Amino acid sequence: MTLAHQAASQVHLAVNLLDAQSLLAAFGTLGIAVVLFAETGLLIGFFLPGDSLLFTAGLLCAGSATQPGHLSLPWVLVAAATGALAGAQTGYLLGRKAGPAFLARTKSRKLREGADRAGDILHRYGHAKAIVLARFLPIVRTVLNPLAGILAVPARTFALWQTLGGLLWTVGLVLAGYGLGASVPNVDRYLLPIIAVIVVVSLVPIGLELIRSRQTRQTGNSA
Repeated sequence: MTLAHQAASQVHLAVNLLDAQSLLAAFGTLGIAVVLFAETGLLIGFFLPGDSLLFTAGLLCAGSATQPGHLSLPWVLVAAATGALAGAQTGYLLGRKAGPAFLARTKSRKLREGADRAGDILHRYGHAKAIVLARFLPIVRTVLNPLAGILAVPARTFALWQTLGGLLWTVGLVLAGYGLGASVPNVDRYLLPIIAVIVVVSLVPIGLELIRSRQTRQTGNSA
């Protein structure tokens, strides 16, 4: 069964918010904008599959226009960029107004760890590089935007670099999926392994950052 047919058959099933195929089958191109807005703009969206969603959408764009589940590449790019950019800007504004109170009340260990990593990245790399790099780090890209607002990162600086980072992230992953789908016959047969690789690769920087932070703490304690 092809990727397009799998996507079409899932429309009638309950939507799995953790499954990119399920989200695309249920909501199509509009769902891309909504999911990316929630993941990058609302702290409650940290669990959503942004990376795999973008890549899978690119694969669906590479299929035949007559196949069920086919997506239009231009519209996918527009939806992805719109959701990611509007979400980040919303997260920043929410952070300036209500971020400290929310982070103080949250019981989510992942959000607290993400906030710590985002703060460390901002401190270590500076505003510009941190804002761009955060786009490629799950959870961190959710937390950094409100954290930038909390830490009073200049609005123009944030808007400039979140736009650059957002376009690199969304356009890059969509075109990567499209390129693979257009060049490899029946690539949908390997979709699950491909998505698994994407998830693992996206988590590698977080793992390296955790190891580095732990080594830094151990060095400070031994000193």
